[in-house]
Amino acid sequence: MAEKYYPPKFTADSFHCPFCGVYSKQIWSEAYQRAPIGFTMIKNLLFADCSHCNAKSIWLDEQMLFPSTGGVELPNQDLPADIVEDYTEAKNILNNSPRGAAALLRLAIQKLCKELKEKGDNINDDIAALVKKGLPLKIQQALDYVRVVGNNAVHPGQIDLKDNLDTALNLFCLINIIADVMISQPKHVDTLYNSLPAEQLKAIEKRDNKTGT
Repeated sequence: MAEKYYPPKFTADSFHCPFCGVYSKQIWSEAYQRAPIGFTMIKNLLFADCSHCNAKSIWLDEQMLFPSTGGVELPNQDLPADIVEDYTEAKNILNNSPRGAAALLRLAIQKLCKELKEKGDNINDDIAALVKKGLPLKIQQALDYVRVVGNNAVHPGQIDLKDNLDTALNLFCLINIIADVMISQPKHVDTLYNSLPAEQLKAIEKRDNKTGT
């Protein structure tokens, strides 16, 4: 199960660092500029230092100024490289073009459906096929959200003029949720199962073959 994501928040004691992705304590400090005598504080400009990686985010008027992509969690590490590339590109353009980011994320979800052995041409058909394979209800609902907010007339990778920042942020979140449930969790279970002693695995296989006859 993926850990809960805590996005960067102004003056919060801890959140997921936009640089290293680790949930860590943040050390806040004010900004100063040289004055004729000593230094004066720069109004509404603060720094947050990550206690894990020591990187510094910059905040102006209670909003993260740098890095500009700090409000988005890192992509699931089990996603294929091409989907991570789309996710990262969407992350980099989010503030300047939420609609462009959402279009890239829909393309990433189309690729994710293909990764789950579906055609990836029509998300409605993919959902139906995945449900027959035992798709968890919550993931079905996540994909239906993508389908509905995307407008059936709009293809993945195209701009939807109704998209906004909130829609894009939701799509980032959903990609990671789907990847966690459909890729990461089964991978973890396989690792645990295959760590069993060889004789135990043979006994399980013999039991299952006997049950299936």
